[in-house]
Formats: sequence, C-alpha cells, structure tokens
Amino acid sequence: MNWPAEAIWEAVAPLVPGFTVEVLPEVDSSNTELMRRARAGRNEPVLLVAEQQTAGRGRLGRGWQSAAGDSLTFSLGLPLAPADWAGLSLAVGVSVAESLHPAIRLKWPNDLWFEDRKLGGILIETASFGEGGGAERYAVIGIGLNVAPRPAQGLSTPPAWLRELLPYAEAPDVLQLVAAPLVADVLNFAQAGFAAFQRRFEARDALRGRAVTLSDGSAGLAQGVSATGSLLVHTAAGLQAISSSEVSVRPAAP
Repeated sequence: MNWPAEAIWEAVAPLVPGFTVEVLPEVDSSNTELMRRARAGRNEPVLLVAEQQTAGRGRLGRGWQSAAGDSLTFSLGLPLAPADWAGLSLAVGVSVAESLHPAIRLKWPNDLWFEDRKLGGILIETASFGEGGGAERYAVIGIGLNVAPRPAQGLSTPPAWLRELLPYAEAPDVLQLVAAPLVADVLNFAQAGFAAFQRRFEARDALRGRAVTLSDGSAGLAQGVSATGSLLVHTAAGLQAISSSEVSVRPAAP
C-alpha cells in the first residue's frame, strides 16, 4: 500500500520536533510494539502503522483482528504531561470522528459507532518517562478502524465499516484524514484537558438519553459526560459518575 508518510510528517513535524512516521508490514500489535520500545527507554514521538496485526488488542484485553487492507490499525506515541489524564480516550474519539464523517457517534469510553454498530476502537496505555518519573509519561494511543466489511461472528457488537460512509476509502486515505488533526487534538488535550472537548463529545454521544446497563449489574439512564469525562448515569440510587476502566456499558435492549 502507498502510505502518505511524508505528507503526515510534513504536517506534524512543526508541532512535534523529532516526530517520525513508521509503517510495518506485520506486527503483533502496534501498541505492544511501542510499549516494548518505551520500556527499553525509547520514548520518541512516532506514528506507527501496522499493515497487519497478528495479536491486536482492545480494551479489557479483548482481541482486535485485522487483515491487510481491511482495516486501519496504528498507534501514536507521544511524551505527554497533562494535568489530568481523565477523558483522553474521549478526546481521541472526538478527533477521529470529526475527521471522518458527521454520522459517526461515540460510545463511552472508547468506541466509534455507526448506527449502533462498532466502527472502531481506541486503546490508550502509558509508560513511565525517563529515570525520575514525574508528571510526564509516554502515551501510546492505539486506534483500529474497520475499513472494509467484516464478519460479525465472535463479536459482542455487530461491526460497521467506513466504506458504508466513504465508499472508496482505503486505509492510507483514512490515515491521512485523521493523523495530523489527531496529533493537534492530543496536544490540545495536554494543555486544556477534556473540558475543551466536552461539548464536541456531547454532539456525538451515542448513549445520552438512553437506558444503559453496566457490567456491575446496575442500570439507569445515560445523562452525558462530566467535564472530566466520567459517564453520568441516573440510577435508582441517584446520579452516578462512572469512571472505572473495568466497567463496560451497553444500551439496554429495546
């Protein structure tokens, strides 16, 4: 595939000194690769694209399978020091959705949806930065997007794919649409936090106003998100702010 690595580098390098773009024909997981590098002391800013992943990962350890050309899988690695990390996955979702299509919605905390089907997912991991730790960490922001149709077997949520919205989309085209705006938005998040993205998220919130069930057994009505990215759910016990990474949320059955 013909990846727009140089064009992306030209757009991003003025914002992030030392930035590089790397494309691997195959890797176990782009996130895993960047985390390996971070643990080995490599924390340079990089966009790592995987044409094919053999052990892609999603949230809560779920697998993310991808075949070359059928999906776009990449990870952005950046040293970051936001005052508050909360809501980063939501801000990333906002950026990607806005770059792609008005019909794409965001399901808290890290999925992109089209017509209540999963179009893509986000996985964020961090590693200690340098010897002394401190506020700055190396953030690895992994994104997987279905480009072509994929079977629904074995998936908890039926899949959607970008060619439903952008009929002639190819993975390199999609990367060029999302990469530079994503870097700019992540840098904005580091400065301003999720509050700068709250209204943008609300405009695409797939759960707001819907009955939802939580993996801890509780249920309620989704009421949007807080300024720190917590999901607000009105339950029998009152309004709760849900922020645990171990909680999954689904719209209740009709």
